[in-house]
Amino acid sequence: MKLVILDRDGVINFDSDEYIKSPEEWAPIPGSLEAISRLHREGYTVVVASNQSGVARGLFSMDMLAKIHDKMLTAVRAKGGEIDAIFFCPHGPDDGCRCRKPLPGLFEEIATRLNRSLEGVFAVGDSERDVVAARAVSARPVLLRTGKGERTLRKSKSLDSAPVFTDLAAFTDALLAGELA
Repeated sequence: MKLVILDRDGVINFDSDEYIKSPEEWAPIPGSLEAISRLHREGYTVVVASNQSGVARGLFSMDMLAKIHDKMLTAVRAKGGEIDAIFFCPHGPDDGCRCRKPLPGLFEEIATRLNRSLEGVFAVGDSERDVVAARAVSARPVLLRTGKGERTLRKSKSLDSAPVFTDLAAFTDALLAGELA
């Protein structure tokens, strides 16, 4: 199984320091839906792994999160793509859970549910915590400049050897062209 793991906010859709709290606030980054569609057509299983602490912070409910995800799935399908699974952490930063990135719990759950190692699997994100979580399970982190990516590049000290791309479309181009072997 060819697998790619994507963060949501800042990778697929525009991010907000105020959180994405409703389907109306969810807007895809240009080219991201088409990139997911291309991955799907090339036989990749596409999975989302996303921190969603807005639930714990009381900014939106689990029901509202489901509506946001429904909008995302509908938009991806309209472009001929598919997101095969969405894994998310609804906890806050002080909740002490193992599923909140940078801890590897979400990735471990993906490995368990898909019954496969994540060694060498590309995990695409826009923050240092995405890179750290991916490395903890021997996945191959990729950093995008979208979302918090530019800020991450300026501040982070632990990104060495993680390839950096302008956006999800540029990563997908390189992956499908065999440039990331």
